Amino acid sequence: MSTNPFEDNDGIYHALINEEGQYSLWPSFVDVPAGWTIELESVSRQQALDHIEENWTDMRPASLVRAMAEAGRN
Repeated sequence: MSTNPFEDNDGIYHALINEEGQYSLWPSFVDVPAGWTIELESVSRQQALDHIEENWTDMRPASLVRAMAEAGRN
């Protein structure tokens, strides 16, 4: 029986971010997918989750934030 690598409390994780400002918890042994970069590298699961919670304060994609700001100016 295999376990989910995204839920391993003893695992090492990265906090990833994409160009839309969205975050992802990512197991360190898995290749980072295209379009994502490591923002916080090789920390405990809880440290990565804390980082994401502290920094991802607006769930809207950056493109939506820009579009809404532009619409508000017009």
